[in-house]
Amino acid sequence: MPVTHDAKDWVDWPFFDSSHRALLEQASAWCGSELADIGHADTDAACRTLVRRLGQAGWLRYCVPAGPDGAWGGELPTVDSRAICILRETLARHEGLADFAFAMQGLGSGAIALAGSDALRARYLPRVASGEAIAAFALSEAEAGSDVAAMSCEARRDGDHYVLNGAKTWISNGGIADFYCVFARTGEAPGARGISAFVVDAGTPGFRIAERLHVIAPHPLATLEFADCRIPASQRLGEPGQGFKLAMMTLDIFRASVAAAALGFARRAMDEALARATSRRMFGQTLADLQLTQAALGDMATAIDAAALLTYRAAWQRDVQGRPTTREAAMAKMMATESAQTVIDRAVQMFGGAGVVSGMPVEKLYREIRALRIYEGATEVQKLIIARALLKGG
Repeated sequence: MPVTHDAKDWVDWPFFDSSHRALLEQASAWCGSELADIGHADTDAACRTLVRRLGQAGWLRYCVPAGPDGAWGGELPTVDSRAICILRETLARHEGLADFAFAMQGLGSGAIALAGSDALRARYLPRVASGEAIAAFALSEAEAGSDVAAMSCEARRDGDHYVLNGAKTWISNGGIADFYCVFARTGEAPGARGISAFVVDAGTPGFRIAERLHVIAPHPLATLEFADCRIPASQRLGEPGQGFKLAMMTLDIFRASVAAAALGFARRAMDEALARATSRRMFGQTLADLQLTQAALGDMATAIDAAALLTYRAAWQRDVQGRPTTREAAMAKMMATESAQTVIDRAVQMFGGAGVVSGMPVEKLYREIRALRIYEGATEVQKLIIARALLKGG
């Protein structure tokens, strides 16, 4: 890791308590020692390794609630948004794929924690927390990404079973997950009110990986296909027709943590930019001596702090005040991802030609950040969420 700016002063803000400060110190030390040897030649293998290591270290225990007498394997009675954000920011700063592996364990199992039966929670959540099982969240379709209510994948009731038909795409952990939380139309009502959620195990007859998808920052992604896939009705999460609400509740819990991941990427870019600016000599001085460079660094630092304040306000509001955070999380997600894109772009510019050499830290960050402006609600969708909340309140 290059010479850094003061990376941890933000944890002294009043959003946090001593447990969060200790978590940051422990996670930072672990990342520094455990993530240096992660290879990327085989993305699937790297993700499996990361899930296993994250589980062994106890970090995945923060992704699920403890449950009665600790039966679900979580670290805390309920998922703590600030802890999730601290871990995602720290992981992203060191290794983007580690952040991905961590986040998907929480997102992929969130619906089970929220609405699963006691049997489903006991079956899946402890294995998620230990890293023994890889989770996936199967919501998006080719014609139903931002407009989730337009999904066409269907689940038809047949006695004590449901029969799934249709496809899901852009599914993170597709192809390596042990189970998938799948959202499908069950027809109780038109639109969003006629969707239900199910847990589908990998290897279930009628379920297959139709295509592996390859993106600029390699992650396990796939298109899923269901053809007369029969699953027991006991695999349904919550009541029929409540799937859309359950999906939105899950996303609300973890959306602020997407902002935290963007913060981690931005802080790493800032580290790299500072190291470059203070060591790169040109025109008889360092890059940092140039006023244009100083102005860029000032903009970068301010954007990072502004995004961090929005991110941890949303997490604090959920954890401490127990208030809905849909608007606040949308603000955080939009600000942090858009700001991180700008910060990273400026860092690349400071490196000149070296900044676009494959494998350079800033080049990898440039590829990593782009997807965050799209997934779990594109920036344009976040703007609509914010505006609708304002109009509804005003």
